[in-house]
Amino acid sequence: MKLVSWNVNGLRACVKKGFLDYFQEVDADIFCVQETKLQEGQISLELDGYHQYWNYAIKKGYSGTAVFTKNEPLSVRYGLSGDESEGEGRILTLEYSDFFLVNVYTPNSQRDLARISYRLDWEDRILQHLKELDEIKPIILCGDLNVAHQEIDLRNPKSNVGNSGFTDEERGKMTSLLEAGFVDSYRHFYPDQEGAYTWWSYMAKVRERNIGWRIDYFIVSKKLGDRLKDADIHCNVMGSDHCPIVLEIH
Repeated sequence: MKLVSWNVNGLRACVKKGFLDYFQEVDADIFCVQETKLQEGQISLELDGYHQYWNYAIKKGYSGTAVFTKNEPLSVRYGLSGDESEGEGRILTLEYSDFFLVNVYTPNSQRDLARISYRLDWEDRILQHLKELDEIKPIILCGDLNVAHQEIDLRNPKSNVGNSGFTDEERGKMTSLLEAGFVDSYRHFYPDQEGAYTWWSYMAKVRERNIGWRIDYFIVSKKLGDRLKDADIHCNVMGSDHCPIVLEIH
């Protein structure tokens, strides 16, 4: 089974930049997107053979997630109960026979860290959600998690210490997640791989010089460890400031 996750940073714009060509070429069993930036009725995708599930943000042109899946899930859950981010369309949970898929777009702490307390509280709620699911069956968490976990996960760690996405608090939440029984699938296969990034600033020459961050992940339950086949980063795929990531499982 092949799973793909991509923060498209505006799906309508990404479609104009080759999204559908990549979608057809990669032929994923499950394709997750974040930051769709649209409301219901603003796009119509003809994806033969796929079921489509959308979680829209109330605010126009903001946030949003979607999952396109060949196999119809047993159930679909939108957001988290009692969660303020329900209106931001940040979470989709799909239940399959042998695992849960959780597609998320984690809130950004913002440049001046104005939203970091909200972000850290959100991290606690999502971790509780994952733990509860994992007691039932294994989980596959994917999406833009808006954090570079270790220094190896961004080009210039020293100059970014304390910046949004690389604060001790955010990195600590990722550590807590992994210590709760989950695995960063890319580091499972490539623990020492440097220069493996999934997001680049739009500043001139940044992407071609590969000055990036790895902030998009497939995180899986440890109990799925023996089913992991490969993880990849499709860094040459354009259309967004993020690139797609891939997980293959047996």
